[in-house]
Amino acid sequence: MTFDCYGTLLDWQSAFRRLVGDPEKVEAFHKAEPEVQSELGGVSYKAILRECGRRVGIDGDVLVEGWATVEPFPDTVAALTSLREGGWKLGILTNCDDDLFESTRAALGVPIDAVVTAERVGSYKPALGHFTRFEELTGVARADWVHAAVSWYHDMIPARALGLRRIWVDRERTGHDPAIVTKRVSDMASLAAYVR
Repeated sequence: MTFDCYGTLLDWQSAFRRLVGDPEKVEAFHKAEPEVQSELGGVSYKAILRECGRRVGIDGDVLVEGWATVEPFPDTVAALTSLREGGWKLGILTNCDDDLFESTRAALGVPIDAVVTAERVGSYKPALGHFTRFEELTGVARADWVHAAVSWYHDMIPARALGLRRIWVDRERTGHDPAIVTKRVSDMASLAAYVR
C-alpha cells in the first residue's frame, strides 16, 4: 500500500498554519502551488515553497526550516502499525524533497519499505512519475497495489488512470464524488479498520 504523506499521514496543514499565522495567506499559498509546480517543472520542493511564499507574501524559508516540525495525525502511527502487523508493505509517494521527507520520517512510527519523492522523479503529482517509478523499483503488480491519500487531484485521479485500487482518506471533506474511488474513509483509523 502506498500513501501520500503530507495531509494524509502527517498534518502539514496545522504546521503550515502555525508557521504562517495568517489563514488568508495559507489559502493563497494552496491556490498558487499547482500553478508554480506547473510553471517551474522539476525544481526542488524547497524552491516551490520559496516561490509560492514570495508570490503570496510568506517567508518561504520559514516553511523550509519548519518542515521538520510537521507531526502525524493522531490516528496515523496506530493505523500504520496495524497495517504492518497485518503483513502490508508500506510505500510513500510524496511531492517533496528527499531531505524534507527524511526530516519527518521518524514521525511515521514504523519502517517504510519504499519512498519516491518529487526530487527523485523530477515531477509533481498528479503527473504519473511517482507511480511509474514505484512500479519500477518494486515490481509490484497493479492488481496487488492499493494507493491511499487525501488529495483527489494529486492522487485519486492518477491512481484511477493506472487502474490501482484507491482508498480516499477524505480528511478535508472536499465534497468530490467518491464514485471514482474503491473506498472512501474519513481518517486513517477507518482505513485500518476497513483493511482488517
